[in-house]
Amino acid sequence: MEYRILGKTGLNVSRLGFGGIPIQRIDAEGTKKLIETLHKAGVNFIDTGRGYTVSEEYLGYALEGVRNDFVLATKSMARTKEAMSKDIDISLKNLRTDYIDLYQVHNPTPEDLIQVMAPGGALEALEEAKAAGKIGHIGITLHPVSMFETALELPWVETIMFPYNIVETQAEELIKKCTQRNIGFICMKPLAGGAIEDSKLALRYIAANDDVTVVIPGMATEAEVTENIASVCDCSPLTDIELKSIENIRQALGTNFCRRCNYCAPCSAGISICGVLLMEGYYSRYNLKEWAFQRYNAMAKTASDCIDCGICETRCPYNLPIRKMLKRVENLFGK
Repeated sequence: MEYRILGKTGLNVSRLGFGGIPIQRIDAEGTKKLIETLHKAGVNFIDTGRGYTVSEEYLGYALEGVRNDFVLATKSMARTKEAMSKDIDISLKNLRTDYIDLYQVHNPTPEDLIQVMAPGGALEALEEAKAAGKIGHIGITLHPVSMFETALELPWVETIMFPYNIVETQAEELIKKCTQRNIGFICMKPLAGGAIEDSKLALRYIAANDDVTVVIPGMATEAEVTENIASVCDCSPLTDIELKSIENIRQALGTNFCRRCNYCAPCSAGISICGVLLMEGYYSRYNLKEWAFQRYNAMAKTASDCIDCGICETRCPYNLPIRKMLKRVENLFGK
């Protein structure tokens, strides 16, 4: 297993990390077996989140006795100091630990980020928790490229988590800037939410980029762990056949795949188009049906609120048939 320093945090992390979303599909004992497999293989970076239902709790149980052998990261959607302080304490309890190596601000909008950094905002709670030793470092997770650009300029950001994969390459130059500015880059969505079926090729493609500090595919079985370890540890150059396959994947997904660039926004009807389409992916590709339904139903506006104006489609750089895609989501979730 190859290890990298996670930017200015100074943490030594395995190139392959563990994404904690899919363990919602299994149970605590299954999670424990996964952690044992990761531990033996030298995988030491684990990422989870407050919003991932039982993920923190299962991991807390599974990490008992080996907690100090792992770099543990979680995240919160809290935007105020009070809410973030509460979430940090809940995370500590769930994870059965007295410290969390990396705590991340989870996917803020521009407006959210202003609130996070304002007096009484979540950043105050994170900095106080860091001073108290409850957390070690502060990071941020993002989807829009514009927010990535903003995060690179924030002095408190020690790590950035962003989608990067064969079809989502829009942030490659910004990922390079992470290296230049000593910010750890955590690659999420390496399989594009499950849209890329060839996991070996997908992970080899990402591992070939030296600016990626750690990649965190979601894994729910020991077989997935073993396969992903082999893929990331294979340092041989991509072959001509693999490069051709990469182009084929891009062509196949390029006309009907949402990359969550958010250029379609703002929606005339107030729909979070990228968020709605993301829930479809969780439902169909991650098999997190109940979780996706809960998140979808909690949205202020859903696909059925589309007024069919088509303005979003004129903004999409990938010429996606967004109205048809929203109709498909409406049929899937029933609203």
